[in-house]
Amino acid sequence: MRADDERAFTEFAQGRVLELRRTAYRLCGDWDQAHDLTQTALVRLYRHWAKVARADSPDAYVRRILVNAFLDQRQTWWSRKVRPVPEPPDTPAPADGLVDRLDLMAALARLAPGQRAVIVLRYWEGLDVAETARALGCSPGTVKSQTSYAIAALRRLLPNYIGGRA
Repeated sequence: MRADDERAFTEFAQGRVLELRRTAYRLCGDWDQAHDLTQTALVRLYRHWAKVARADSPDAYVRRILVNAFLDQRQTWWSRKVRPVPEPPDTPAPADGLVDRLDLMAALARLAPGQRAVIVLRYWEGLDVAETARALGCSPGTVKSQTSYAIAALRRLLPNYIGGRA
């Protein structure tokens, strides 16, 4: 890679790494896995940087790389067999808003990976249906149906949720 491309990649990666890590956390629900997903996405981005730098939206490109890395990770036999459960920290009882957030994160963890990706991209990342479809490499109709199924599943998992509280 040329020096100016290397510099451009470094600037792009440094400017987006925290945002990518937050998105990765929302996808997988674990900070250690989020860090690994972010690193995987950045390595893949580096390999294709010449193409990405010329793209209309490098952010959309790296988001798709991150989502694909998450979905690929969920397809491996290791992730299906080994699901580490983090030990709960010894901390005082969380505030009400935090309890709701923890409940929501636990419910998201129970969704299928594709449904979780749709919910994260649509509602946390604020992407519209077409942008979400491009990020996932599927049709807008698939995004709509997966969103519907995911919301229905969240309603079953969080029966006492009151809109606007969590």
